[in-house]
Amino acid sequence: MTKVEAFLRPASVEEVRKRLQDLLVNGLTVTEVRGCGKQRGFTQHYRGAEYAVTLIPKVKVETVVQDEQVEDVVDAILDAARTGEIGDGKVFTSPVSDVVRVRTGERGRAALL
Repeated sequence: MTKVEAFLRPASVEEVRKRLQDLLVNGLTVTEVRGCGKQRGFTQHYRGAEYAVTLIPKVKVETVVQDEQVEDVVDAILDAARTGEIGDGKVFTSPVSDVVRVRTGERGRAALL
């Protein structure tokens, strides 16, 4: 099993969700987050005052999938979220040693389905 975490623009989340649903990805967690990468933020003007916005609003999308699904899931996220501009986001994958469904105690593949 592999955990896929994607930090994306908020505008791309609905398309990513649709693509993952098409791949029959069952569980998905979406969290509003703020951070910065290569962009390092931007400067805004408000009522004549200038201030720096250093933490950009992003959305974190997380799911755990079977190892054979990882490439399809990552490709779906990239296709749905890519605009070609700085700030499109990042996708991280990491191995998951086990998963347990709290309600039934099922483990591994059975807990993901």
